[in-house]
Amino acid sequence: MAVDKTPVLKRCRSLDLDPTYLGYDKKSNRTLTRRNRKLSEYGLQLREKQKAKFIYGVLEKPFRNYYDKADKMKGMTGENLMVLLERRLDNVVFRMGFARTRREARQVVDHKHILVNGKRVNLPSYQVKAGDVIEVKESSKSIQRFKDILEVTGARLTPDWIDVDKEALKGTISALPRREQIDVPVDEMLIVELYSK
Repeated sequence: MAVDKTPVLKRCRSLDLDPTYLGYDKKSNRTLTRRNRKLSEYGLQLREKQKAKFIYGVLEKPFRNYYDKADKMKGMTGENLMVLLERRLDNVVFRMGFARTRREARQVVDHKHILVNGKRVNLPSYQVKAGDVIEVKESSKSIQRFKDILEVTGARLTPDWIDVDKEALKGTISALPRREQIDVPVDEMLIVELYSK
């Protein structure tokens, strides 16, 4: 399985992205020395695509598949793309506060700690549906790691479309997310323009 191993803060600097969107609360003191060159239209579109891929931890081929799927759905392609990315199981685990960072959420899912509707799912790309119950499996609830995670993420706000019981390490998808509920700083229209060339 291919995973992007780029240093997070370095990548955040190059994309002008706040590390808090990935779950990191530290900032880099270094600044990028950039030549004051204006980005072309293609450069802007490419940067938005790279931002979305980096935030959600998706490589190029799966990202393209998400775009193709979003294009076939009803409604705006860009909004559909963001909703599909937001519905990934690793992202939902991060949003519920069962992981400190998005990378940790992916690892928690990979290591078979998560149940969806009572069944173990270890695919970070699994698409959750409205009404799905996502919980940490019973044998993992007593692990010190999850107690430490809850201490850090306890104050984190969960989105309106997820109901979470942090004490029981359990949550329900009350509805599918809408674009206005997704707080990711990505201009999805530029991604659509890039792929529709």
